[in-house]
Amino acid sequence: MKLSTKGRYGLRAIVDIAVFGENEPAAVSAISERQDISIRYLEQLLSKLKKAGLVKSIRGAQGGYVLAGNAEDISVGDVLRALEGDLTPVDCTELTDTEETCSGSKYCVTKTVWKRINDSIAKTVDSIYLDELADEARAVQQGKPAERNCER
Repeated sequence: MKLSTKGRYGLRAIVDIAVFGENEPAAVSAISERQDISIRYLEQLLSKLKKAGLVKSIRGAQGGYVLAGNAEDISVGDVLRALEGDLTPVDCTELTDTEETCSGSKYCVTKTVWKRINDSIAKTVDSIYLDELADEARAVQQGKPAERNCER
């Protein structure tokens, strides 16, 4: 599985909002500059995040974006699914919620591999929260190296 720039840049943008949007809305131009993402592309990403209910926009001269909820309640999985859609690594009917069946499903020995990979990805992205990434971003800003313990 390879994430597109939507997922990578969008995650950077929402972490930026978690860090800089605590006391006042984070302006799109400021996020764009800090994260080196074009304003036009950033607006597309923020629109998807807003539609998913992860961020709110504040209008006006001092407007921008804030998190729609608490950073400790928003997982990386929530963000990536809002931006990328389904995170399953392969098109396998065993991994989807559809009624479809695969003609080889009954005898497929690789479906176990795909299920385990899918479960591992989901477990990982659903166990990392924005508050953890925001804390790490603040530490990096203070000159400390990026180090992350992936377990809560």
